[in-house]
Amino acid sequence: MILYPAIDLKDGHCVRLLKGEMDKATVFSDSPAAQARSFQDAGCDWIHLVDLNGAFAGEPVNAAAVEAILAEITVPAQLGGGIRDMATIERWLSKGISRVILGTVAVENPDLVRDAARAFPGKVAVGLDARNGFVATRGWATETELQVTDLARAFEDAGIAAIIYTDINRDGAMQGPNIEATAALAHAVSIPVIASGGVSSLDDLIALRDCGADLNGAISGRALYDGAIDLKAALAALKG
Repeated sequence: MILYPAIDLKDGHCVRLLKGEMDKATVFSDSPAAQARSFQDAGCDWIHLVDLNGAFAGEPVNAAAVEAILAEITVPAQLGGGIRDMATIERWLSKGISRVILGTVAVENPDLVRDAARAFPGKVAVGLDARNGFVATRGWATETELQVTDLARAFEDAGIAAIIYTDINRDGAMQGPNIEATAALAHAVSIPVIASGGVSSLDDLIALRDCGADLNGAISGRALYDGAIDLKAALAALKG
């Protein structure tokens, strides 16, 4: 199982939000590129990037920070936030992003997800962000009546590389991930599932590893910055 350290970008800084609230951001680094390099140097195989401003604006906002990160690291990075058309997908992949994450458009324009997955095999993931089991879009500000599992199943034959499942109520709250819901989603589809939201301890990572579903990985942010998770111990546990 892969550990994806998260770098959430707001106004050019590396931050973490509490339950997706933009006005509840804690700045952890003024140099996202240096932060990414430190994760790579510690042995991380992937970096998870989110353009938080972009998620609300509907277009890339923190492009300079993302490009600085790409110039600093050699491990692959996946990026979400404000990627809502084919031109933006193509641009980010051409700049060196290994996998784009499509969230809002998975609800509003699912054909784009399918077209992108066909055009760029292995390079398109879907981000399913849920509050109380229902998908939320546009930076988590808009709630839908779509259940996560139903939307995930709709992409079963699309050829997407992964689903990033985030429980919004757990995100940044240091209360542990929603293991039951994550495992249920992984059992419901054949698409690889990456867990996100609330991973706050080594025990959480081990619980996800041993949840009975073959998860692709888990994303963690605040716990790594706060020191609640020892990164090297976590990497050893998941690789072991």
